[in-house]
Amino acid sequence: MFMSHRKRTAARESSVGETVKVIIHALILAFIVRTFLYQPFNIPSGSMKETLLVGDYLFVSKFSYGYTHFSLPFSPPLFEGRIWGEEPKRGDVVVFKLPRDNETDYIKRLIGLPGDKIQVVDGVLHINGAAVPRQRVDDFVSTSPGGTVTRVARYRETLPNGVSYYVLDLVPDGFNDNTQVYTVPPGHYFMMGDNRDNSTDSRVLSQVGYVPFENLIGRADIIFFSIEEGAHFWQFWKWPWSIRAGRMFSLVN
Repeated sequence: MFMSHRKRTAARESSVGETVKVIIHALILAFIVRTFLYQPFNIPSGSMKETLLVGDYLFVSKFSYGYTHFSLPFSPPLFEGRIWGEEPKRGDVVVFKLPRDNETDYIKRLIGLPGDKIQVVDGVLHINGAAVPRQRVDDFVSTSPGGTVTRVARYRETLPNGVSYYVLDLVPDGFNDNTQVYTVPPGHYFMMGDNRDNSTDSRVLSQVGYVPFENLIGRADIIFFSIEEGAHFWQFWKWPWSIRAGRMFSLVN
């Protein structure tokens, strides 16, 4: 028996309605996850080498430090301050809104807490007058998309709370290798890139400076995808050769 025209129309409308509901539910779920749980973030520059490389895609935990209006998509000024706020820890890799415009997302390592005195002397980080220990290790070796091999001096730096990570020293006596003493104001944090000679960070007061607690978006937790610099995420036909499989699903330290 053939279905009547009216029944076929009703069936099509029902199918379209179900599809629309599925899409709406998916969008709501994505909004909730992105706003309150995890936000994806990709690395556009080399300022955090070798911890993070261009082409790394991260999950940033939004709940680590609580929520501000910057946690919401497009950052609508619906409220002030931070809800369910948790203090960040020294050494965390943090995504934050650039204080200069409150729009641009930056990612750096949290070096200075409120009240700390931060200085770099001959390339060595000092916190509250004490040099932060760093140990020379093997060079960081990278190959550009054009095949050029570059070697950069690498050190393992260990903060007072025991957090340890690699930093790169691209050039001796770099522009920010000798700085003033920075006193971190209350409610603010001092951020630095691990690629010390190739990072615009809190050492440059006119560009980044001290970062208010309210501007912190979340903590970088895990690399869920990584692709060679110069390749594109959507070029899936190149994935067998361009994916950095060894970096996928690794924790950010």
